[in-house]
Amino acid sequence: MTNTDKSDYRFDVKDSFLGAQMLFVAFGALVLVPILTGLNPNVALFTAGCGTLIFQVVTKGKVPVFLASSFAFIAPISIGVQQWGIAGTMSGLIAAGIVYILLSFLIRWKGSAVIEKVLPPVVTGPVIMVIGLILSPVAVKMATGVVNPAAIIPKSTALTVSMAALGTTILVSLLGRGMLKLIPILCGIFVGYMVALFYGLVDFTAVKEASWIAMPDFTFPEWNSQAVFFILPVAIAPAIEHFGDILAIGGITGKDYLEDPGVENTMLGDGLATSFASLLGGPPNTTYSEVTGAVALTGARNAGVMTWAALTAILLAFVGKLGALLSTIPTPVMGGIMLLLFGAIMVVGLNTLVKSGEDLMEARNLTIVALILVFGIGGMSFSAGQFTLQGIGLAGILGVVLNLVLPRCRVEEE
Repeated sequence: MTNTDKSDYRFDVKDSFLGAQMLFVAFGALVLVPILTGLNPNVALFTAGCGTLIFQVVTKGKVPVFLASSFAFIAPISIGVQQWGIAGTMSGLIAAGIVYILLSFLIRWKGSAVIEKVLPPVVTGPVIMVIGLILSPVAVKMATGVVNPAAIIPKSTALTVSMAALGTTILVSLLGRGMLKLIPILCGIFVGYMVALFYGLVDFTAVKEASWIAMPDFTFPEWNSQAVFFILPVAIAPAIEHFGDILAIGGITGKDYLEDPGVENTMLGDGLATSFASLLGGPPNTTYSEVTGAVALTGARNAGVMTWAALTAILLAFVGKLGALLSTIPTPVMGGIMLLLFGAIMVVGLNTLVKSGEDLMEARNLTIVALILVFGIGGMSFSAGQFTLQGIGLAGILGVVLNLVLPRCRVEEE
């Protein structure tokens, strides 16, 4: 059987277990985002499954990827939920999905090179770094048990739990083999949870009271212009990462997905999935590199396997006790994971700059990178009436504008 045959879409019952295994690989990261941001894990499972199915319809089942909760939006969702509630924040996330959709039509019209022109690494790199660093103080507070003044955990206890989760995640990512290497976050959560149980930090009351079968707690969006302008620019970074993810899975299967079904269609599928998730109160979707790694490990190039993963996620979304169990994970456990997670996102942004080969000391590049970082991390904000632009949103818009308006330095003639 040729590579092409292996990559054709097939929906076989015998692939159901393999599909469930793919969801297991994605599960830790999938539920981490809603737990950290105050969203509902069951809703995230439902929207991840539906989002993957939407993506498959748009791309005609040609790309074996699984879509689920995007880490890039953790910071803006966390801030948004505190300021405007879940419903208001969802309007901003819908706008982010629409950005993907508009980019897909721009690519269809002008070709993918236009994205590189508007969003070069000198813009996307520091924006990704801001996403990783802006909530780093929150990660430290969670890891040390002081994020909630009403329920402060002794610092020594919190650090023991968080470091157990962090250490396990690091060790599994470095030393794990086979499928184990693909689930470091899940392993870290499990070990941290066991240590938290030992210290009596877990309360199972909610699990006992929850029903086995329950409708996910969907939250429908409410228009909030502040949330829209705050979150919308965040779509810049994951939109660029989308290209890398599609290239990665193409490298594994031996197919050029940028040509067929075309990046304009994969981006459209991603955008529609994200907007759909936001309509129900779920986090934005993105392609999962962990699942891409599982495809490489298992050789499961048939996108029908991802259909089974999606259906399994949708079914689990209706298990009420699962969501209740996930809600019992103590704050220090998640704090330990976040210490590595936010640092890793920052490193992705740094690597984007390094791989670009740009001279960052050149005046134009230095100006763009420096201002994105300082404005984004330093807390700069601009207000006009009820409209406020700050944080990641301000950093993203500033970077795009500076890249478009600043003149390029002349090359000195020798």
